[in-house]
Amino acid sequence: MKMKQVFVIGDVHGEYELFQEVLKKFQPDKQQLILIGDLNDRGPKSKDCWLLGMELVEKYQAVYLRGNHEQYFLEFMESPEDWFPSYLYNGGKETIESLLHKGATDEYSPTEIAMMIRSRYKKMLDFLSERPFYYEWGKYLFVHAGVDLSKDWRETSPQDFLWIREPFHEGRNDTDKTIVFGHTITPMLYGDMQTTALWQSDGKIGIDGGAVFGGTLHGVVFDENDLIHDYEIPNNHGPWQPDF
Repeated sequence: MKMKQVFVIGDVHGEYELFQEVLKKFQPDKQQLILIGDLNDRGPKSKDCWLLGMELVEKYQAVYLRGNHEQYFLEFMESPEDWFPSYLYNGGKETIESLLHKGATDEYSPTEIAMMIRSRYKKMLDFLSERPFYYEWGKYLFVHAGVDLSKDWRETSPQDFLWIREPFHEGRNDTDKTIVFGHTITPMLYGDMQTTALWQSDGKIGIDGGAVFGGTLHGVVFDENDLIHDYEIPNNHGPWQPDF
């Protein structure tokens, strides 16, 4: 059954309380739920966010898109020694601690950490590695970072679906789709480092309000023609402070 609306949630980044808060606005009987990716890293509760993401997919057939931070985690798991320093620096320390315990990154080698996570969370790892890169719904295209506008968007590389920034933000959108994306925080898209509102330009809608940096988490409702509501939940406990 095709739902009448979609409810799409921006980059959560371990902010479990904000995630729960915005989900109170979701109406499962008439809305298709979409998670734009990056449920993990930086914020304190990646594990809880992932478990909730899995539950939403199971219970409501939510669409959980792959973000660059899910990808980062999977690449760390594949090659822990190579990826460890950069993954930690980009918020992976909090994810590892939420899966194991505080101080785990000082206590064990990268390989030991990956082995322990693999043995405890096999189902979650399988689930994360199956996440899709995009979702089409009527005239809308939902994707984590964006698409390559220099070619047929379907030919976008996995790397660009997850990581692209300026060439997508500044490129001309001839796709006949309204492209809804996260990844780049709206304060950066506005260029003032403070505006957390949705960013809209040329059939592109940026919904990452930078929740983990002290901004907001967006839950945005679309029907087949239009954006009809934006719930913006502020992060009142302050920005991520890396402790290294």
